[in-house]
Order: sequence, then C-alpha cells, then structure tokens
Amino acid sequence: MRELDVTNVRFAYEDGTEALRGIDFHCESGEFIAVLGSNGSGKTTLIHLIVGLLKAKSGEIRLGGRRIEDLSAEELTQRVGLVFQNPGDQLFAATVGEDCAFGPRNLSLPEEEVQRRVSEALAAVQALQLRDRAIHHLSFGEQKRVSLAGVMAMRPSVLILDEPTAGLDPAGEAQMLQLLKRLNRDEGITVVLATHSVDMLPLFADRIYVLDGGRVLQAGPSEEIFCQQEMIVRAKLRLPYVSRLMYEMKRHDGVPIDGLPLTIGEARAQLLELIPKEMLGTENGGKR
Repeated sequence: MRELDVTNVRFAYEDGTEALRGIDFHCESGEFIAVLGSNGSGKTTLIHLIVGLLKAKSGEIRLGGRRIEDLSAEELTQRVGLVFQNPGDQLFAATVGEDCAFGPRNLSLPEEEVQRRVSEALAAVQALQLRDRAIHHLSFGEQKRVSLAGVMAMRPSVLILDEPTAGLDPAGEAQMLQLLKRLNRDEGITVVLATHSVDMLPLFADRIYVLDGGRVLQAGPSEEIFCQQEMIVRAKLRLPYVSRLMYEMKRHDGVPIDGLPLTIGEARAQLLELIPKEMLGTENGGKR
C-alpha cells in the first residue's frame, strides 16, 4: 500500500526563497526511505510539509490515500511522527518518563494506557532504564533515543527523522541506524530519514531520493544512486568511502571492478576474485 504520496509540491519562504520546485516523492508501507541532500537542498522543508508544520504553495501530499489537509491535527500526529535534528527542540519535561507521557496524555488516554505506551516506547529504543532520569542528565546519544521514544509513544505508522545521526560519533551513528532498521523491520513502521550522511545508507535504506536545489535529481536503490559519480558531485555530496576508493582504483589504476561496491564486504568479495588463488595462502597458513 502507498503510505505517502507527494505530488508536484512547491514551496517558497516569505523572503522569496524557493525551497521546493515541483517535488515528487512516495513511499510504500513498511519501506525505509532516505532523503539525501546537502544543506539547503530542501530535505528539511519537505519533511516539515509532510508533517503539517508548513503548507505547500501548490501540489498535493497524501498520507494513506488521504490529503493531509483533510486530517485533523490529532489524526496527523497519530499517523506520522517527526523526530527533530536537535533533541533540545523536542525534550522539555523534567524526566524521561514524563516527556514520553506528554503525547499520549494529550490524547486523553487512561493513565494506565499512557504508562503502558511509555514503557513500550522506551523499551523499543533500549532506554527503559532511563525512565526516571532527569532530561538534563542524559548524554547526547541518550537524548536522541528519548526523543525517538516520545514519538514512538504515539504509535505512528510513519516515522520521519531529520538528520538523526547528526552530532553522534561513528559508533552512535551505527547504533541509531540499527535501531531504526529494527523498528522498521520488526514493528513494520515506515521510516523516512533526511540526511547528508552517506556511508551507512547502503546497509539500511530500501530506496534513496537525492535532492538538490529543491528538486529530485535521482531516486532508486543504493546500487543505482551511488554508481553515478557525476550526479553525486552535482548534489554536493560524496560517495561512501568504500565506493570512492574502488572508484579511484577503477579510474586511475584500471582495476577491472564491476560497478561500485558499497560495503566493505562487497569490495572484499570483488578484490578476492581478482587475486590469483595461489597468492591467497592455504586454509591452514594463509590469511583470508
């Protein structure tokens, strides 16, 4: 089922800046979609339009087949959840538990149901042990997960995240993306992730939209997106580090690589095929 449809959407800010110039975007139920673009490409404007924080100048946005203008504020917040880039823009209560309870309480749910949702949401992001912790005592990575839990407590079918790995170290980035993929796979939540980070997307995203200047330059799976070096440069992005290394070996050294590997595992497999077997050693003494 088509979960989200954005058709020919245009948006300009009051100063005349055209942020989106006829965007077409869609995702199916249960997909993990990455919106990839440099600063100023329009990705944050797009997600703010989807969640109703901004209103499109023209075009149409549909959520589950219904125009977002036809959804009440309550329906919209229950269907689609937004996690901001900066957790300081989202967290405001004294403790983790109180912050996660805010949304469900605004739905006038019984307190028993509110607490059940808080427990489930914190468990889903592996932060149940933080329930009684003061917000200002959390690390930055913990704040990111608690922000996500507060949105999860509303039980949205679509989860939209603006630069969720910004400010995290490489280990924290990997943990956040693994968490999102688990929610996507195990809970069936549709994930739309706006980012300019490219290195781990091939491991997680089903499809990628590349934005530049308020337009979609290209859309497709990782293996189609990251084999187009000229398009990536035009979008002011870069290839994943592994792909860039293999691209340079292919272009400058003439190494006969098929396409561009996106992960270390893919690169290793292709390079091993090029090395004579007698140079690889034996099972007992050689290194693989």
